[in-house]
Amino acid sequence: MPFRRRKVEHLNRMRDDMDKTNLVVILGDQLSTDISSLGLADKDRDHVLMVEVDAETRYVKHHKKKIAFILSAMRHFAQSLRENGWNVRYVELDDPDNVGNFTSEIERAVQNVCPDQIVITDPGEWRVLEMVRSWSSRFNLPVHILEDRRFLCSLSEFQSWAEGRKNPRMENFYREMRKKTGLLMDGDAPLGGKWNFDHENRKSAKGLHNWPTPFQIAPDEITRDVLELVEDRFAHHFGDLTPFWFGVTPEAAEQALEHFIDRALPGFGDFQDAMLHAEKFLYHSLLSLYMNVGLLHPLKVCKAVEKAYKSGKVPLNSAEGYIRQIIGWREYVRGIYWRHMPDYLNRNYFEARRSLPGFYWTADTPMACLKSAIEQTREEAYAHHIQRLMVTGNFALLAGLDPHEVHEWYLAVYADAFEWVELPNTLGMSQFADGGLLASKPYAASGNYINKMSDYCRNCQFDVKQKTGDQACPFNFLYWDFLDRNRDKLGNNHRLSYSYRTWDKMSESKQQDVRSSAQKFLKTL
Repeated sequence: MPFRRRKVEHLNRMRDDMDKTNLVVILGDQLSTDISSLGLADKDRDHVLMVEVDAETRYVKHHKKKIAFILSAMRHFAQSLRENGWNVRYVELDDPDNVGNFTSEIERAVQNVCPDQIVITDPGEWRVLEMVRSWSSRFNLPVHILEDRRFLCSLSEFQSWAEGRKNPRMENFYREMRKKTGLLMDGDAPLGGKWNFDHENRKSAKGLHNWPTPFQIAPDEITRDVLELVEDRFAHHFGDLTPFWFGVTPEAAEQALEHFIDRALPGFGDFQDAMLHAEKFLYHSLLSLYMNVGLLHPLKVCKAVEKAYKSGKVPLNSAEGYIRQIIGWREYVRGIYWRHMPDYLNRNYFEARRSLPGFYWTADTPMACLKSAIEQTREEAYAHHIQRLMVTGNFALLAGLDPHEVHEWYLAVYADAFEWVELPNTLGMSQFADGGLLASKPYAASGNYINKMSDYCRNCQFDVKQKTGDQACPFNFLYWDFLDRNRDKLGNNHRLSYSYRTWDKMSESKQQDVRSSAQKFLKTL
């Protein structure tokens, strides 16, 4: 019998008429008590299934901190459900009966529980949805896939908004979301008279001090057990496991939200694009990992930020800039992902084929900006959006790295990376591999941008002021070489017209120096 995706209201009516036992499957990024699948369940009759699956930890080589965060958050969530009267079947990774495959674990649970049907909230990844769609025929049971209500824009709403638009850009979507939610609105008009204060959010942080630190919490007994398991089982995975200070419960996530608003949000707007070698976090929140697994609801976060602005605690550019990342960008990329999968995964507009260099894993590179961003990623399973976009992502774009390999690296190394949010950010925004579906131009930049927004260049062996040659910053000649070799695809992009005019004014010998420097450098990769 076929799988069925049903509205929650319809299933409520169905449950009123039918006395059935549900097997409610909760995935590792669905750790919310108000998840739609639990909303229909009956504590006295239904069974909740949560499984730690070896295959999910290894389909890309996830950062050790990421694995530990998800497993610990899952175990804490299961414990909370049990304390609230739910019948939870929880399969740990080192359970001797764990077969290591999600579908096989569902089969084992079906044989033991004998449910009338399986209920699950929409998975966040296409490959998992395809797996769920196979369960009905395999187990000869109805499988009900419910809408994920943790998002502010349903997939059908996004589809309706995007349908027929030649360029479904985030900024237009964001304005619709502001109107829908009423956040930072004065009737139909945005507070402050503008939708976007991005021009105020690009200040350099060089020379500033006294940065806040993010919320940190000591591991409890459950987390310590998980850390021991991860260290033993995933010793060869990328990243440092300790110190581990992520929160793993809704209560800790709430504390992290309050901490961010009190200590970091006031400065977030001005310095959200800044980068400093000695400061990993600046004014960033690190709340994305909590929202992405369900420990924090995005609307609650946005309302708390809005409240802080209205009470005079934070400036408007900080509140607007942060809210835009959530109701604008986060919701938008999810819509793009589901609208264009599975084809989106394989897009490669520039036909880039160069393999990912080993230094993306080791940080063994003389380029100070890359070294710093990758070392930080290894230590914290975190780097903020400009480090991802304009350092590691910018280099990958300019060097012609295979976008699928770049995507798998980002998915593996960041604790907040789940495919629905990571893939469009990587393939679309960072690598322009979708040919402009998501972004109007490639986010390509020379060393001048990195020097302006960071202190990385100060102690780099390369000279950011030199344009070509062995001592020149590789971003400088790679930028022009990227434009030159992709002119057939980018030459008519109006946002790059100034850059191409500048290139055309260079002498033939200077252009050849750029090409030669780029070719020589790329051979070293």
